[in-house]
Amino acid sequence: MANFFKASPKKVTAQPNLTLKVSHLDHQGCGVAFHNKKPVFIDGVLVNETVEVKVFEQKSKFAKAKLLKVVSASDDRTEVKCRHFFQCGGCNLQHMVYQQQLVYKQDKITQLFSRQALEQNLPWQAPIVSEPWHYRRKARIGVQYNKRGEPIIGFRQRESNHLTEIKSCAVLVNDFDHVFAELKKTLPKLSGKNAVGHIEVISANVNVVVIRQLVNITAADRKVWTHFASNNQWQVYFDDGKSISPLLEDLALNYALTDTLNIGFTVQDFIQINHHVNQKMIAQAQAWLALNENDVVLDLFCGLGNFSLPIAQQVKRVVGIEGVSTMVDKAEENALKNGITNCRFYQADLNSDWQQHAWVKEKYTKVLLDPARAGAYEALVQLLTFKVETVLYVSCDPASLARDAKLLIEHGYKIEKIALMDMFSQTKHVETMVMFSL
Repeated sequence: MANFFKASPKKVTAQPNLTLKVSHLDHQGCGVAFHNKKPVFIDGVLVNETVEVKVFEQKSKFAKAKLLKVVSASDDRTEVKCRHFFQCGGCNLQHMVYQQQLVYKQDKITQLFSRQALEQNLPWQAPIVSEPWHYRRKARIGVQYNKRGEPIIGFRQRESNHLTEIKSCAVLVNDFDHVFAELKKTLPKLSGKNAVGHIEVISANVNVVVIRQLVNITAADRKVWTHFASNNQWQVYFDDGKSISPLLEDLALNYALTDTLNIGFTVQDFIQINHHVNQKMIAQAQAWLALNENDVVLDLFCGLGNFSLPIAQQVKRVVGIEGVSTMVDKAEENALKNGITNCRFYQADLNSDWQQHAWVKEKYTKVLLDPARAGAYEALVQLLTFKVETVLYVSCDPASLARDAKLLIEHGYKIEKIALMDMFSQTKHVETMVMFSL
């Protein structure tokens, strides 16, 4: 009989706990310490803290560890407000006092600019802030089911597709604080097993809950959802993957831009998450641009008209450009409803060649752009030919902002003002406003 070699299973030796000192935080808000000259990444720690950790992942160039105990705490450490903080992937800075969160985010932008060899002293202005809790007016809530078919309702765990079951959320607006408990009671009453994929909540002039339910909604299900809606004074919509329809009536949704302006939107549209920061952001954009009645302003990535409409009240004319045609239609509707006649909107893919459009021939005095996370490099390359003296850049990603700022500076622009906008307090996310002049 032939004898075949059979490898003996390797013995996995238990890793001893390590006591490490945190060197710095990375751009994701994760602590970095060193063990045998290898970086060890640790969530939930702060700079200069001594911590006891357990390594759970070893790679050739780095390791990841779980925080077990803070041996020596930073003065910047504070008690977390949310019971789910150490599991939920939504917030990752709750353990840091709020003022230090702002310092960390501003330093993060400065470091990214420095990596692009932009060494000028950044002219920082006061940050735009709001109440750091219960500010989030829109959120997507996940739904998964355990082996018994019971729903798990919450947000994704850190570095995982699994959900943390949430009882309450400290950053969600108060109107939806009990939505998790209500959904936990409601979902088991539905006729379809594993019927709901996810839920979206939106707070505006009315509070809306959008149910992603892919199975047929029976009369019994409608009764369940009608009770859910009336009991909480929420408007319910269904998303079947093809279209969105109201449970009862299709209400007109809107939010206030200023004391005199409102933006209409649908449940499918992008809106800024933090209502109060959005209003302050608009006011600051108007002030920094020093608008006058002779200005002709180009608003790139204009969306529903969030910046275009208030700016139009102070200038000769605004031209708004957006890549999504349905958003262009809604921006035009918003201008009409607010009685604004000096604003025109056009559809164009700003990441491709748009030089042949008629609106390019206009002479613009100032430009505002508010791109998505990928930034606006391709648009800026073409915008450089306009030689507009003032460019206001609103960014939701500091890495793409630093890259785009380098392009502008290499072509003669200078940073006049820069400010952090804390749209997402308690999280690593950073939004910035920068004013460039030629």
